[in-house]
Amino acid sequence: MGKQTKATKKFEKNRLKDTIERRKEFAKIKQRHQLKAKKKQRATQRAKEEEGDNKSNVETDDNDAEDMNEDEFFQDTLDIPEHETKTPKNKSGKRKRDDIINDEPGDVESDGSEDAIEGHKTQLAALAEKDPEFYKYLQENDAELLEFDEDDDLAAVDDLSEEEPPTKKQKTKDVHTEEPESPDEITLAMVKKWKVSLTEQFSIRALRQVVLAFRAAAHADDEEDKVFKYNIASPEVYHEVLITALKQVPLALSHHLPVKESAAGKLRIPTDSPKFKTLAPLIKSHASSLHYLLEHLSDAKTLRLTLESFEPLLPYLLQFRKFLKVLTKAVASIWSDNSSDEATRITAFLVIRRLMVIGDGGIREAVLKATYEGVVKGSRNTSIHTLAGINLMKNSAAEIWGIDQKVSYTTGFTFIRQLAIHLRGSITKPTGDSYKTIYNWQFVHSLDFWSRVLSSHCNSLLEAQNGKPSQLRPLIYPVVQVTLGAMRLIPTSTYFPLRFQLMRSLLRISQATETYIPLSAALLEVLNSAQMKNPAKPSTVRPLDFAANIRAPTSHLKTKVYQDGVGEQVVELLSEFLVLWTKSIAYPELQLPVIIMLKRWLKAASKPSGNKNGKLNQSLLVLVQKSEANAQWIEERRNMVNFSPKDRTEVEAFLKDVKWEDTPLGAFVVSRRKLREERRKVLEQGRKEQERRKAAEEDADSDIEIA
Repeated sequence: MGKQTKATKKFEKNRLKDTIERRKEFAKIKQRHQLKAKKKQRATQRAKEEEGDNKSNVETDDNDAEDMNEDEFFQDTLDIPEHETKTPKNKSGKRKRDDIINDEPGDVESDGSEDAIEGHKTQLAALAEKDPEFYKYLQENDAELLEFDEDDDLAAVDDLSEEEPPTKKQKTKDVHTEEPESPDEITLAMVKKWKVSLTEQFSIRALRQVVLAFRAAAHADDEEDKVFKYNIASPEVYHEVLITALKQVPLALSHHLPVKESAAGKLRIPTDSPKFKTLAPLIKSHASSLHYLLEHLSDAKTLRLTLESFEPLLPYLLQFRKFLKVLTKAVASIWSDNSSDEATRITAFLVIRRLMVIGDGGIREAVLKATYEGVVKGSRNTSIHTLAGINLMKNSAAEIWGIDQKVSYTTGFTFIRQLAIHLRGSITKPTGDSYKTIYNWQFVHSLDFWSRVLSSHCNSLLEAQNGKPSQLRPLIYPVVQVTLGAMRLIPTSTYFPLRFQLMRSLLRISQATETYIPLSAALLEVLNSAQMKNPAKPSTVRPLDFAANIRAPTSHLKTKVYQDGVGEQVVELLSEFLVLWTKSIAYPELQLPVIIMLKRWLKAASKPSGNKNGKLNQSLLVLVQKSEANAQWIEERRNMVNFSPKDRTEVEAFLKDVKWEDTPLGAFVVSRRKLREERRKVLEQGRKEQERRKAAEEDADSDIEIA
């Protein structure tokens, strides 16, 4: 800080204290003047509001006024605070803001404020003449004191008065305006008039009426005593309001707030426009009514129509993120509901997919979470009747996980990690029921869902077209590890069906991503179990459907029916595993350990104490022969190459132009698939015939009871 001049020191000694005191006095005068004008305006407004009450209470007021003196009368009427000297001070020594605002023109210290203002101006003019140096100092450091003006202060008071909240009477009036106690009855003529206005003129007034009417229609079956502006008593009017709102509201919004889409797929809506601010409450109200309607509709056709009306509203709802997340869960709940018809579920999925495309990272994460939760929730009850719907749900959900693979990776990693934590807890801290957190349909379907996601978006052909690997490819390893761990958690024959379910999931990943997964050991373990080695007992139980079960009933264990079914699954899965590498240049070495183990098993089965299941033994023998023939076929072509194993490009291009169906093992697998498909169709036809016959018998029984 620089050295003070003599003039500054002289000023501080002789005039600084008086100057500061004058400035404080001038500030008080300025503040009181502002409050005077503000109080005058308040008194005028209060007098108008209480005019009606004063007229009704004139006699009472006059009687009370007779017992008052003049000071008490005005103090009671205008609520004048006591003198400043009687007001208690706060601990900090400063006056509270409320105390300052409540100072009134009747205050003793405010008397003669106008004369003080004029005196203040005169003193400033004299100061400029007597001490120009100090006046210049004030100009540089306290210009507001010199520019004191009455008009500016009045303008400031006017600005404050404009921001005053509405009175109690005004609030009550507004509330009753929005929700009247007696709702208006809607007629068909009113709805048609609104429809014409919306269709021809896109009237905002008609739009508001339709939204309010639709709100009443959506809550028509609400048991709570809510009062709406309109009342709908006729089914015809209800239907017309519903159709008009679902079809015309999106068209009217697109007219007033057109959605513009860029080349990159980004949407832009004029949110800063006055029209958006006007229509925003209508958009939220209409969407809220749609959300309520979704949860209470039972008619499939109306539900589809409601879902279809959501899609054009999604760009506008992007501004209301919290509500949009709630809405996403509601739509995902319909999509994952196995009791809904297929067309309704597909319509709900289209809404989810559209939101995934137009949303940002946060919204996309919410959509992905909602879809995964829907998969887990919808797969709780799995049977032969719901299996097709669950597969539809998993396939459709797997598609949207590839739209934004960056968000999908982070979100998917979290869910896969949860599965791994459950598995680790069951392994490290086993209890009597800890395995149930793993061995259930939801866990199995979750792993199968991730196999579909990875096989869809980490496909080698798709990656070659895009010119880069998928961002989801790092998830292959954790999914495979969790699946292998769950598959062998309980290696008993009771859970062989679960092992086969997870085996198919891993085969799907291996085929699509060209990732080698060692699966033969888990299948050979099944063959070496007591269930398959020991002779089976005859039984008349029905064959187990391995596609719709993860646990074998006790009645099936150690029976020939179950042994035959397990043998068929082992042969099928072993052949599907080996055929994945039927064109590989390393196939002879890859299949050798498996073939050796199968030959040992067949040799043991030929002994007197061995397994006498001729059907299984014959199938395994054919598989061994086809695999050896395929290995010999590969060796013949491998002997003609002129590159070494280190030439990766040549190794990967080996037999690239040959179809896998043309290999010896491939032809065998194709024939087996055809036989299984024909048998599946026969079984499906028989199941449908049985269900139809059962339904007819139930109808006949109900007719007899009625009679």
